[in-house]
Amino acid sequence: MAAPSLHSSNTTTQTSFSISHAMTKNFVSILCFFLVLYPFFAMATSANIFFGNYGENVEGMKYDLFPEILKEEAVARLNELGKVSDANDYLERTFQSPASIRAGNLLRAWMEDAGLKTWVDQMGNVHGRAEGINPSEKALLIGSHLDTVIDAGYFDGSLGIICAISAMKALNATGRLDKLRRPVEVIAFSDEEGVRFQSTFLGSAAIAGLLPVSALQIHDKNGVTVQGALRASSIETTEENLLQLKYEPESVWGYVEVHIEQGPVLENVGLPLGLVKGIAGQTRLKVTVRGTQGHAGTVPMNMRQDPMVAAAELIVFLESLCKQPDYYLSYDGQCASSTVESLAGSLVCTVGEISSWPSASNVIPGQVTFTVDVRAMDDTGREAIIYEFSNRLYHMCDRRSVFCNVERKHDANAVVCDPDLSTELKSASHAALKRITGEDPGDVPVLMSGAGHDAMAMSHLTKVGMLFVRCRGGISHSPAEHVLDDDIWSAGMAVLTFLETLL
Repeated sequence: MAAPSLHSSNTTTQTSFSISHAMTKNFVSILCFFLVLYPFFAMATSANIFFGNYGENVEGMKYDLFPEILKEEAVARLNELGKVSDANDYLERTFQSPASIRAGNLLRAWMEDAGLKTWVDQMGNVHGRAEGINPSEKALLIGSHLDTVIDAGYFDGSLGIICAISAMKALNATGRLDKLRRPVEVIAFSDEEGVRFQSTFLGSAAIAGLLPVSALQIHDKNGVTVQGALRASSIETTEENLLQLKYEPESVWGYVEVHIEQGPVLENVGLPLGLVKGIAGQTRLKVTVRGTQGHAGTVPMNMRQDPMVAAAELIVFLESLCKQPDYYLSYDGQCASSTVESLAGSLVCTVGEISSWPSASNVIPGQVTFTVDVRAMDDTGREAIIYEFSNRLYHMCDRRSVFCNVERKHDANAVVCDPDLSTELKSASHAALKRITGEDPGDVPVLMSGAGHDAMAMSHLTKVGMLFVRCRGGISHSPAEHVLDDDIWSAGMAVLTFLETLL
């Protein structure tokens, strides 16, 4: 019996050693595997790559990078909205057109998907609001416009609305939407471009209290009035309820707008976001030149009163005036040298539309009209340019024996963004870029805006702040307008990060 017992003991000892040896080998293998993968796990955790679960920030608040909402869904929605058009071959969506109504319905559905209470007001603006903890607190308004120019791109206006909705949805997805310390309202303004009625900011001006009741009777090229266009969309707008659209300044904390840059600066510096410190003032003129209509083959050249040639001379003069304002403007107290210097850096003038009557190749026209768009950061300088142009215009028209008239169709003074709000937006942009990339992006660029935005109208109601988003080639108002998917993500994350300061 002893032998078998000894043999059994040796077998047990060998078995135990084999198991122990195998466990050690497995442990070493697992340890080596972990050590190899550890840097990748560390990088993933640092950059919040694992989107399925929420990470922890330094203060313990749970969040994630929300690529499904702020990037993928936002990009898909911008593409869907970009296909909502009144034209078959290009994007056109003007005030209260059928496509505008369809776009508004889409935006309203997406706002509700984000947990917002929605409505459409008497100027066709689409609203989505979260009341937060205290509905009586002053509200933050975030917005941009849903209308487009003719043959437009997908991002002008729409990007700001979609980014705001996406940021609100991300808050809602994490149960934080109702924890905001103040109400937040997203507004899709019905008209900013002014294409249909040649009167910009119909939507935001109504909310800011700038829109006169007479604007309801402005008519388009087909004779349809603003009031008629609204009525065709089942919106009954009277002088009384138009005035009631105005928000009281005491009810609003501030206004924020995200918009494509429409210029090349951000692309040149290689960053997706920039802070806007101010918006150039703008004046739109309509110039009418009337002459004597006649046969193209029978009226001698020296006997003509041709409004087309007069208009051409005026347009060329405008270009010279705006290229060399210091040459034409005197320093006699009407325009200081500092004003002329500021114009040299920001003044731009454009003739964007010209038409003639009766517009036939074999007829000397009887009337020519053209538009003038003047923009500058210095309001005094802008007025000086308009004065000089108008003065020279009447002299030129007298010399050519034609009648000229200048109508001011739109005026907006330059706007300076609120310093405190700008500081918060700049900080949020920096944090958002770092949050996505895991790297310090450096200083966020500070830019001026030469384009008009709804923030110009809203500045009469409350403090305003703006962010620009990089666009390819600086191209805008064109089908070639493009924003990278990752830049859309960055913009949405910047809005979200800013909103998180209100929790």
